Amino acid sequence: MADYNKPLPKPDPITQTYWDSLKAHAMQVQRCNDTGKFFFYPRGISPYTGSTNISWEPVSGRGTVYAFTVIPEPRRAWPGFGPDAPYVVAMVDLEEGNARVMTNLVNVQGDGESVEEKFQHVLDTVKVGLPVKVVYDDVTEDITLAKFEPA
Repeated sequence: MADYNKPLPKPDPITQTYWDSLKAHAMQVQRCNDTGKFFFYPRGISPYTGSTNISWEPVSGRGTVYAFTVIPEPRRAWPGFGPDAPYVVAMVDLEEGNARVMTNLVNVQGDGESVEEKFQHVLDTVKVGLPVKVVYDDVTEDITLAKFEPA
């Protein structure tokens, strides 16, 4: 594992199960047991009913791109993310329905040498509706991030 110099999540009692599932490379999200609907981000009550009758359930890690933006060059990147430019921040709808995850899309830059070539490859590759699958990025001993790549 290389040094990770970007912001890290801070798990809390409500989100810890999510982070543990990513560390185990077996993504889980919450589901409302009253409606059967999945939801994301983790919280202590169902966004559908206000009930605490919720559970953590495994999901496939497959989905589709709902929306995205491309950070085209290092000077427009968030602190620490400049070397990754161009990079994609996306909203992915999980195939289980109702759960939409904010994430990075990876493996979409191509092999171009210049930032401009990589940016063009991203624009040619990433589209709304693109099928994607989760990839687990073990960024530290304690934290694994869920990122997505074309399926």
